[in-house]
Amino acid sequence: MGEPHGVGVVGLGVISRAYLDTLVGHPELRVVAVADLDADRSTAAAATLADAAALSVADLCDHPDVQTVLNLTIPAAHVEVSLAAIKAGKHVYVEKPLAVSLPDGRAVIERATSAGVRVGCAPDTVLGTGTQTARAAIDGGLIGRPLTASAVMVTPGHERWHPHPDFYYAPGGGPLLDMGPYYLSALIHLLGPVRAVTGTASRLRPERVIGTGPRLGQRIPVQVDTHVTGVLEHTSGVLSTITTSFDGVTTTAAPIEVHGETGTLAVPDPNYFDGEVRLCPLGGDGWRVLAPTAGYRDGSRGLGLIDAVRAGPGRPPRAGGDLALHVLDTMTSLLRSAAEGRRIALTTTVQRPGPVPLTPAGDWRGR
Repeated sequence: MGEPHGVGVVGLGVISRAYLDTLVGHPELRVVAVADLDADRSTAAAATLADAAALSVADLCDHPDVQTVLNLTIPAAHVEVSLAAIKAGKHVYVEKPLAVSLPDGRAVIERATSAGVRVGCAPDTVLGTGTQTARAAIDGGLIGRPLTASAVMVTPGHERWHPHPDFYYAPGGGPLLDMGPYYLSALIHLLGPVRAVTGTASRLRPERVIGTGPRLGQRIPVQVDTHVTGVLEHTSGVLSTITTSFDGVTTTAAPIEVHGETGTLAVPDPNYFDGEVRLCPLGGDGWRVLAPTAGYRDGSRGLGLIDAVRAGPGRPPRAGGDLALHVLDTMTSLLRSAAEGRRIALTTTVQRPGPVPLTPAGDWRGR
């Protein structure tokens, strides 16, 4: 094993702790530097990490030992930070979504390609045993030819638990851009790319009330649609429906279901790495749980970055930029379809990422 791959972390908000828990101590990685708009926050984070420096974003991107910039900023800052890293010759792994507009997402991928660096993007949850076991079941013919699918995400809104939920209701937020990447990435892993979409959306409450933290009771404006539903036409001919909502208390719908000629598959929540995959065959005796047959066991945030580092130049990252761009195209096209009242043909496509063989946690953690 050579020298550890140097990582610089930009953005030290709530999600950063989950990433650092995965990456710190991994024998193939070293967190070299951290940066945040709040200098005190970056100084405090660096103090908990061996040999990590607290730097400005510019200095972190220019640091000679940083090979990949892990971009955990808010969605509105994703492109600025990613482009700065690419300009400095660094690989990028960015939290979802890749960008908040398709032209900005294209710019990230095109500049990375020109610079000869790689782009990875969350979610990496779809590399876990939940989605990957479901994919293996479909590819193995357990439901016959897939015909239709559905994906459902319903919550009352993140203001109930997040102390600073403003960006969820600002441009670049909303249930589709926030949670859609999980469900759409899973659908593309399972069923392949999307060629066209038709969407509808609503925004029936002009403000939300923060339910926790130092701003408890404060009202924030809603600037985006909070309930989005649509139909996806996959290039294979499969039709998927998707609903993402911040306007419901809960739902009894399965997170994802795939219906085939000879069976139905219930796929666990793609916001998590694992979960039960259930099969109901045509003419059978009801549902049965499938044992995990594919995917990284016991996954955690940052797994996609590890997968990308191990891939090197010879294999595209499974949680890669091309997939993230196609997901972004799907989401922004759904929102445009809702606004314009018409079917929208996508302008991107992607190859299904390579499947993940069943991999023990110790193998991918390198321990």
